[in-house]
Amino acid sequence: MMNNPLSQLQPLQYKGSSLILPSDLTYYGENLQRPECVHCTRDGSVFTSNWQGGITHILPNGQQRHYLAQKSPIILRTNGFAITKRKTFLIANLGDDGGVWELTQQGQLTPFLTHLNNKPLPPCNYVTIDQQDRVWVSVSTRHHPREHAYKKEISDGFIVCTNGITTHKVTDNLGYTNEIQLSPCQNYLYVNETFGRKLSRFAILNTGKLGQKEIVANFEKGVYPDGLSFDIENKIWVTSIISNRVIRISGDGTQQVILEDYNPEHVLKAERAFNHNGLQRRHLDFTPSIKLKNISSLAFGGKNRNIAYLGCLLDNKIARFTTTTCGIKPYHWNITL
Repeated sequence: MMNNPLSQLQPLQYKGSSLILPSDLTYYGENLQRPECVHCTRDGSVFTSNWQGGITHILPNGQQRHYLAQKSPIILRTNGFAITKRKTFLIANLGDDGGVWELTQQGQLTPFLTHLNNKPLPPCNYVTIDQQDRVWVSVSTRHHPREHAYKKEISDGFIVCTNGITTHKVTDNLGYTNEIQLSPCQNYLYVNETFGRKLSRFAILNTGKLGQKEIVANFEKGVYPDGLSFDIENKIWVTSIISNRVIRISGDGTQQVILEDYNPEHVLKAERAFNHNGLQRRHLDFTPSIKLKNISSLAFGGKNRNIAYLGCLLDNKIARFTTTTCGIKPYHWNITL
């Protein structure tokens, strides 16, 4: 990190002494393949995306298992994923074939949701399951290649929901839809709009449809929201690609930087490119920093769910740090494989 951080790249204010430094981080796992998404379960297991076509399971003893698609009919590129009560995985496929696919521990891959209104689903970003076993899926953009949508004025992302019987597009016109999560009370759906630079939410109506869009937080220079997670104080933890930031957001929209590890020169170049509609994949695939390599998600793990595990785009291991608050129990917390 440079010694002269640019003031225009630090719009958020530190509060208290909760800031985590890069030197506070430890690492978990090894030889991981683009561990973009990370999930933790009660038994101490950590699960991550595996870009080779499946999921990597880091057991409590540190050993690793790889659940990879065997004889796959498609090129499977795991982005976000969900762990089901059937002890399988629903995978948001970022490969060109798109859709959501179900993977067993034995490597059997079957289509779960690949079409909407008889049209193929584009590459999908994230998939999550609510307490009613409805499955929610985010699609970042209809553009191909996707980097053509790295622009503030493009809002062609959308969200799909299925209950296993019917499937509906529940909202559209989002600014590069990324991770989606249900609120702790399951009454709101939260979504990060990465290049719309905002965290939004929608009330979930009794019909299963969504209410009007509400803006929870707008983000300034250097912040491109990707992953999100809730803690037990009902605050939201958001990760930012490019600037390697973790931001904790209160209900009133107050933002607190928990961790950051960025190179001001690189972030400034990305900002200039973004402001001139020139942001490209190369700005995401090269992120100089002290330790972090484009963090993209956050999951609370450990016995008390007070260890934050950081998924990332460019590293082969997972950074982690201890927090002063605990995460909520996710849908899959009590599932053991």
